[in-house]
Amino acid sequence: MEALLYPNPSPNPSMPNRGAPPAYWVGPRHLAGDDGCLYDVVADALAGLGWTSLVLVRGRQVPNEAPSDRQVVRSTVLHISPDALRWAQWVLPDEPFHLGGLPVAWQVSARANVMSPLAEWSAYFTPDVPGEAVTDLLFALDACERPTAASISPAAVLDAVIGHGWLRDADQPHTVAMHPTFTSRLSFGEVPPLIQDADPRVLTEGTDGCGPMGWQAWAELAMGAPYLWAASFSAGVPHDLVAAFATSLSSSTPVLRRVLPESTKDRLMCAPAG
Repeated sequence: MEALLYPNPSPNPSMPNRGAPPAYWVGPRHLAGDDGCLYDVVADALAGLGWTSLVLVRGRQVPNEAPSDRQVVRSTVLHISPDALRWAQWVLPDEPFHLGGLPVAWQVSARANVMSPLAEWSAYFTPDVPGEAVTDLLFALDACERPTAASISPAAVLDAVIGHGWLRDADQPHTVAMHPTFTSRLSFGEVPPLIQDADPRVLTEGTDGCGPMGWQAWAELAMGAPYLWAASFSAGVPHDLVAAFATSLSSSTPVLRRVLPESTKDRLMCAPAG
């Protein structure tokens, strides 16, 4: 399939959809962006799984004020699984915190039982994370019987990307892997602030001075350049779910895109989608 890709897409691909931007099959996936529709892609997948969506809106309204004049202060969309053990929040309009200098768009969480008021783990994704990788993680989350129980070794996470041609870091071969172009990385290490589990033990540093350990992934065009996107998984996220994300992220199968990221379009291989 990759043999059909071309580095420079034609401005007039064959058989375009009338009234819509031309579509292309694009690779590599980790630089393909989110097509400008990260919410729709994930929300549609969750609807297909039977998850319920709730819109939470908070704002200010004075007496006799028209609804169109209401000032919305915070707004988020919450998607909840049928068993209420797992949920996903679209938090981008809701004053999210930042990850790698980028606002968090999706937060995915799970708990062991419905009586627990807190999530036992959470995963966070900024805009331009490929929607396919987020939805594949959610498909795996929906399918698992116990969403808070680890079922595989953490080594399987790196194995997933190594199997797709990524390289182990020479200095940290058991915890870090990267795309051969060095534009994307997957790492197991201390998680950033605010990436926390419900377990209060992760709020304190260990005897070695390190905080909780979890998986992170990100893309950058050069060392020290601004991140294109970032994803972070709290310490309690089961490794098999991270592996599902990593497998999809590193897949060599092209993805369909109508919006090519300005920052990476010169590095993409594209073929008209006919």
